[in-house]
Amino acid sequence: MAERSTAAVDVADNSGDEPLTAKADAATTDGTAQAEDAESASSKDARSGQDRPSAVPASPDLHSGHKLAGRYRLEECVTRLDGFSSWRAVDEKLRRAVGVHLLTADHPRARSVLAAARSSALLGDPRFVQVLDAVEEGDLVYVVHEWLPDATELTALLAAGPLEAHDAYQLVSQISQAMAAAHREGLAHLRLTPGAVLRSSTGQYRIRGLAVNAALRGITADQPLRTDTEAIGALLYAALTRRWPYESDAYGLSGLPKDLGLIPPDQVRAGVHRGLSELAMRALANDGATASRQEQPCTTPDELAKAVAAMPRILPPEPAFTAPPEYQRTTYQQGTYGRPSARPASVTQPVIIPPPPLQSRAGKALKWAVSALLIAALGLGSWQLAETVLNRKDSGEPTPTQTTDDGGDDKAAEPSKPITVVGAQDYDPLGDGSEKPGSTKNVYDGDTSSFWTTDGYYSADFGRLKEGVGVVLDLGKVQQVGNVDVSFLGGNTSVELRTTEDSSLPQLPGGFTKAAGGSGTKVSLKPDKPVQARYLLVWLTELPLGDDGNYRGKISDIKVTS
Repeated sequence: MAERSTAAVDVADNSGDEPLTAKADAATTDGTAQAEDAESASSKDARSGQDRPSAVPASPDLHSGHKLAGRYRLEECVTRLDGFSSWRAVDEKLRRAVGVHLLTADHPRARSVLAAARSSALLGDPRFVQVLDAVEEGDLVYVVHEWLPDATELTALLAAGPLEAHDAYQLVSQISQAMAAAHREGLAHLRLTPGAVLRSSTGQYRIRGLAVNAALRGITADQPLRTDTEAIGALLYAALTRRWPYESDAYGLSGLPKDLGLIPPDQVRAGVHRGLSELAMRALANDGATASRQEQPCTTPDELAKAVAAMPRILPPEPAFTAPPEYQRTTYQQGTYGRPSARPASVTQPVIIPPPPLQSRAGKALKWAVSALLIAALGLGSWQLAETVLNRKDSGEPTPTQTTDDGGDDKAAEPSKPITVVGAQDYDPLGDGSEKPGSTKNVYDGDTSSFWTTDGYYSADFGRLKEGVGVVLDLGKVQQVGNVDVSFLGGNTSVELRTTEDSSLPQLPGGFTKAAGGSGTKVSLKPDKPVQARYLLVWLTELPLGDDGNYRGKISDIKVTS
């Protein structure tokens, strides 16, 4: 799980008898908590109520450039805390950035970290930052997770000010639904802080550190459902007010005034949405008090998600349009060029209006003369053309036909004909080498309801993992190709047509020659001139967003004509 920002928070017992208290540790560039002071490290964990181990093994002494499993190259240590370290690394096999948590195999929490990571990886929900690998190798245990460089932490968003009502509504809606799905699979977060929530460039919220963050720090809870629900309420409270809903400061946010208790967000800051303010109070533990309408508290993420769904939908604000500048009349006036007139303004000069062109007697005579000449010229030309045609018919000479530049006869030009595709295969040389090979036959079977689809990616540009992916069509032999029509499902897709006359497939897409390109749901790829090819590569370069939150390309039909 790409845990770029998970500032530590210690909370009181989960029973709800006392208000939660929080304290934030300093954050590194990755946002992960730094080492706690000696006093807090030896005290009881406020969330779990359990004693921390009196001594834990030191974090693994590794350096930048070290490789794990021969592929994960460590780049920068972003956290060294409580016997484990977190790194930004590079997966050299797939050429992408990843995050890595490292601890020694004899660490007392090594087994629970491995179990939590493997359970989280099985969830496979795109609303969570995914665990990619969990390995015990020699004297090391490490967890590899996604790294999302284009996402922004909620901590950074709140540093700029409170969220708009629509953004806060999206936050609580998406986070509560995601955590409800996780709890249905028996997974809890237990450290759901502003640093554990990311917002992508498309406005989707992603949660990182599911189960793993708590396992790394040995955090448990008697009431995990209540713990995560209260954490979502605290996130909503902070999003509405830019204040942490407890007396202690945390995550760069000021706490509430002391001895005042937990007050609703709309009493902390003017202009807060009333429904969202009540929702935050229903999710937080506040000595039995709930929202102003005395509605029942939400004790599980599923209850909170249903409460959000029951609210009237909060629409995004209308875009602000700047008015165009007022039209300014120029100072140019005929005959003055902006200079004041030398004559008094009260004197009115008569204006002589010249007659329209060719309205005089001489002009009318000239028009008639020109018209007569044109009529005579047209009659003479028609008579000469007719005489020439009649003479050629009498002499038996053939009438010439217009030929094209390549010497062909327009009358002999053959219409385009469909070309039979004899086979198709997936083409993913820049990835893992395979992209849904079992359904490639659907692109030329003539059935528009069947389709070939790509894997799911987290952005339209394949998660920045590769330049593209596609399908190769085999025409059986080298033939002249004049047009390739591609039908897509799911939204506008950017695609290129690449060709080759070789009898074998190129190993890389650069071995093909680009012939045409386009974007849409029905794209006609027509080269500037007909090309000779046996293999055609339909190369997808940008994918649409699917209903499941992933970006996928779907080809339902391809037709090739000469």
